[in-house]
Amino acid sequence: MTVTDINDNQLRKLIFDDERVIVKFTDPACPICKALSPSFRKLSVEPQYQSVTFARMSASENPVSSKEVKLTGTPFFAIYCKGTIQECGIVDTEDGIRAMLSRLLQPHRQEA
Repeated sequence: MTVTDINDNQLRKLIFDDERVIVKFTDPACPICKALSPSFRKLSVEPQYQSVTFARMSASENPVSSKEVKLTGTPFFAIYCKGTIQECGIVDTEDGIRAMLSRLLQPHRQEA
C-alpha cells in the first residue's frame, strides 16, 4: 500500500471501510514530520503491514480530527481498528511507529 493524503471527511469513511488504519498528523513547519516521511512511506509497503491502511493528514487543515484525537503536537499518530481509535500520541522515531503498528496488529483488544 501507499500513504494516502486525507481530510476530516475522508477519515470518517476510511476508518469504517478499512479494518486497521494508521494516521500521521503533520505540520509543514515540523522538521520531525519531514524526517519521518520516508520511514512512514517505507513501512506502508512492508509485507507485514499489508493489512493496514496508511494515511496522512494536515493537522491545521483538519480541525475535527485533530480535536478528536486531542492533538498535542506533531508528528502525531493515531491508530484505528474497526472504526474505533485504539491509541494516539506523539511519535518521533521509526521504531515508535513500528511499535504502534505492532499493537494495532494484535488480536482485537475490544473482543477480550
